[in-house]
Amino acid sequence: MNFNFSKEFALLLRACYPLLYIPTAEEERLEKAIATIAQQVGNRNVYIWDFVEGYQENPNNTGYGKRNPLQALEFIEKVPEKVGVIFILRDFHRFLEDISISRKLRNLARSLKSQPKNIVIISPQIEIPPELTEVLTVVDFPLPTAKEIETEIQRLITATGQSLTDKLLNDLVRSAQGLSLERIRRVLTRAIASHGRLEPEDVELILEEKRQSIRQTQILDFYPATEQISDIGGLDNLKDWLLRRGGAFSERARAYGLPHPRGLLLVGIQGTGKSLTAKAISHHWHLPLLRLDVGRLFGGLVGESESRTRQMINLAEALAPCVLWIDEIDKAFSGAEGRGDSGTTSRVFGTFITWLAEKKSPVFVVATANNIQALPPEMLRKGRFDEIFFVGLPNQEEREAIFKVHLGHLRGHNLGNYDVKRLAYETPDFSGAEIEQTLIEAMHIGFSQNRDFTTEDILEAASQIVPLARTAQEQIQFLQNWAAAGKARLASRKSGLSDRIQSRLN
Repeated sequence: MNFNFSKEFALLLRACYPLLYIPTAEEERLEKAIATIAQQVGNRNVYIWDFVEGYQENPNNTGYGKRNPLQALEFIEKVPEKVGVIFILRDFHRFLEDISISRKLRNLARSLKSQPKNIVIISPQIEIPPELTEVLTVVDFPLPTAKEIETEIQRLITATGQSLTDKLLNDLVRSAQGLSLERIRRVLTRAIASHGRLEPEDVELILEEKRQSIRQTQILDFYPATEQISDIGGLDNLKDWLLRRGGAFSERARAYGLPHPRGLLLVGIQGTGKSLTAKAISHHWHLPLLRLDVGRLFGGLVGESESRTRQMINLAEALAPCVLWIDEIDKAFSGAEGRGDSGTTSRVFGTFITWLAEKKSPVFVVATANNIQALPPEMLRKGRFDEIFFVGLPNQEEREAIFKVHLGHLRGHNLGNYDVKRLAYETPDFSGAEIEQTLIEAMHIGFSQNRDFTTEDILEAASQIVPLARTAQEQIQFLQNWAAAGKARLASRKSGLSDRIQSRLN
């Protein structure tokens, strides 16, 4: 059982909090935890109600309140005042909009303050009407800890007679973090049924279950990362910074006294390798990559956005150590304080940046932004991220490196046939994404003529592309001046400003 939950829940029971609301899909695990805590806090009884079966765990009133939620609440008043009871109401969120139910709950909130009784509503999500926000206390029930997962794995393999190596046990536990106990049981039972024991290959089964679980949240995506640090052309300062922290999540780093790295904010114009960097970090550090679309945090129901934000944080921390990639964070939180959405964006933003500043878990956050002016000042304050890097347009030397990377993937066997130095010289102002698009266009030219594409084809394709550096010249110049003022660290050892704009500034 999670120690922090046990401690907090026991405290709420002793403090006579009458109405508790616990959002979780792990109904069985939560009820077992509550039963254990109930014995520790005055040996209280636990009565469970659901809409189909009525009350259970009560021999004298089994089935009472069946298909009648109001009757289920009225039963609570019939229990003698001095008898300690925890009433668990499953899926009761579905009835809270009923005026008779909400009124009855508010009446009970008054009368139970002086009694050793507590009502616990279990729901897979938070749905609280405004009239009950003051009387209901929301309690988070975390996903299983590493110790709980290890205990469950050991329990499951008892029947097989298998003894797991420390490495396999650690790999299984680590891969299962972030899953509910029921999902862990299901996937491990499937593996044992398949070949009678647990094998190293079963880690992939668990990871696939994890991908399914994360997809079902519709908040985070489990993103496959195959890109390597060597796939990033240029950005030498940023790559050096990342390489120095390659072992920072190890136990050796903890013994040395190093804290977990917190994260990076990558600022720059589009197509300069910010997203590629997030993927390469995950691959190089051998950590799972979670992608957050911040827009998915915002829901239409009251309290839904805040609930999704907490769910995202809990899931990311349960999967730690991991990389949390937040793409174009400037679009999600631009003007957070002035939006006319009853303060929802401000509350979500406040919860998020507070977590960034206070988190102790090894969740490495990589946020990217194209428009620094749109970011709230609080996001740039020290302590949110380890470092803020400015990722500018590649200079000629870096463009040469980018051409080599892409051509190496496309035509590695005859890379020498291409004049990479000339290509880099003839493509001033081009971003990495625009260089990639140029090569794709050159391939179309060659393919349409039944031959391989050449340097001349690439130059012809480049002549047809108007780079963003020319269409967004003012924005790029603002970003460069902002970085040059010491607001951010340069990702490149040399200025990444557009060649033409750099010559004008000089």
